[in-house]
Amino acid sequence: MQASTGRVRYEEAITLDGLFRERARRSADRPAYVDFNPNTGRWRTRTWAEMYAAIGRWQAGFAKENLQPGDRVALMQRNSPEWVMFDQAAYGEGLVVVPLYTVDRPDNVAYILADCGAKLVLFDTQEQWDQFRALKLELPGVERILVLNPSGAPFGDPRVTSVADWLPAEGANRHVSVDAMKLASIIYTSGTTGRPKGVMLSHDNLLSNCRDALENADVSEDDEFLSFLPLSHVFERNVGYYMAVMVGFKTTYARSIAQLGEDLQNVKPTLFHAVPRIYERVWAAVKAKLDEAPESRRKLFYRTVDIGFARFEHAQGRGPWKLSFLLWPILKKLVADKVLVKLGGRLRSSGAGGAALAPEIARVFIGLGLPLIQGYGMTESSPVITTNTEKDNVPGSVGKVIPNVEIRIADNGELLARGPNVMMGYWNNPEATAKTLEDGWLHTGDIARIDETGHVYLTGRIKDIIVLANGEKMPPGDIEEAILGDSLFEQVMVIGEGKSFLSALVVVNAALWEAAARTAGVDAAVVTSPGAEKIVLERIAARMRPFPGYAQVRRASISTEPWSVENGLLTPTLKAKRAQILSRSAPSVARLYEGH
Repeated sequence: MQASTGRVRYEEAITLDGLFRERARRSADRPAYVDFNPNTGRWRTRTWAEMYAAIGRWQAGFAKENLQPGDRVALMQRNSPEWVMFDQAAYGEGLVVVPLYTVDRPDNVAYILADCGAKLVLFDTQEQWDQFRALKLELPGVERILVLNPSGAPFGDPRVTSVADWLPAEGANRHVSVDAMKLASIIYTSGTTGRPKGVMLSHDNLLSNCRDALENADVSEDDEFLSFLPLSHVFERNVGYYMAVMVGFKTTYARSIAQLGEDLQNVKPTLFHAVPRIYERVWAAVKAKLDEAPESRRKLFYRTVDIGFARFEHAQGRGPWKLSFLLWPILKKLVADKVLVKLGGRLRSSGAGGAALAPEIARVFIGLGLPLIQGYGMTESSPVITTNTEKDNVPGSVGKVIPNVEIRIADNGELLARGPNVMMGYWNNPEATAKTLEDGWLHTGDIARIDETGHVYLTGRIKDIIVLANGEKMPPGDIEEAILGDSLFEQVMVIGEGKSFLSALVVVNAALWEAAARTAGVDAAVVTSPGAEKIVLERIAARMRPFPGYAQVRRASISTEPWSVENGLLTPTLKAKRAQILSRSAPSVARLYEGH
């Protein structure tokens, strides 16, 4: 093992490019990034020194474009070392980085590029650029368009060139700004309720949040991190990229979501972060196999989870020692290890962020021995506001507030936050800025409670509260979370604003729906039949037993077509666009409430 090179202190870094420069100086020959080279069919490793030299070449490329400090440059690029090169080179030149989601719709990307006034944009593939041409989206304000992986076909626009032709053979690293309060990046929010807003984050916003979040993280330079959440999302960018630079651990980029399972087993990371939906899908796959297994095997699995979770609670100081703990070495070998090996078998810490993870799913993974840590934040807070820790981990909560950040609950139940991580404001949107940063506090839009120990629990969204005709108020998130505990349901949205009862729009798992319908003697293809609705309502009712009577779901509309980014019903961060789903489902909603 190489000698320790130490964590880069916030005061030494000053800016994000200063952070990388200091890491490259300290850890020049240590491995920094690993990615898969499709041309050779092998994984390739770059050291910190090699990355720093490559960043200098990208800076020389930017210098050719007559860009001035403060100009915006955008990238629509999958996670890769090139993403980091572009990002760091831009900071070194004093430019502002605007990340774009590779799965986003071309019309939305065109709006973002126009709104921020981007002068240069990097596309991962020529197919991305071709989509803009096909829709006649000319990107008039963009002066240079780069394509990392050209297809060989004509670009059809003199502004477009391949990175290979554009990139100089060498270049010097520069750091033109040492002002930590300067704008570093504009990250556009998902836009669940309209056009996305550009969140302005300074170098200090991101760096201070990285420093403060690390106070609660058990990581070292000997860790290995598998990155697959998009770097265009601030969670992956800060926790999975800037944190890695500050600490000095190695990052491997997963090839794709489809190959994530294989990459986990090949890379065997010690660190891994995911949004709750990933854990939900893993659990759904495990549960589907369990449902088909003999009863003895199911009982053994759940017994393992029960004992494992009881051990966890005892270690946390919340439960007694039990004689059954003596069985753990055997249960670990027979059950737990066989599940966790699918995640590589070496995970020391696994994070969940972006939304609340259902407590029962967290309980399963923790019970199997996976140290699952949940936290909370948002783009406007760079992103981390609260997090659990290894020694103080309360499943169901999103942890305690991190150092140097303050939180409180407003009179209407909304969680408010303030600290050095809170954004500068929204780009070209002073009205939205004033509303969100009212009285110096960031209004998160999330309803929360804080218990006597300081742990935060999310209970809903201010805008999503459903008010029934009888005046009862229900945050739909809790109900939706409960329903999604049944693997039959892939997606769900609870509705009922102004109505006398709640209904649910559900997307079912095609294979499980076929089986359920067959068992009930119902035609699976006719999802509007009373028999089909009866199946779904019975499954929902089983999940809703703990809820009060007025919170019960009385009608349901069934679909086998998933909500997706492509059909405009999910944001690029996979959040449901409630208004769009309601609009698209208007005929079904009318049928549910006909006569009421």
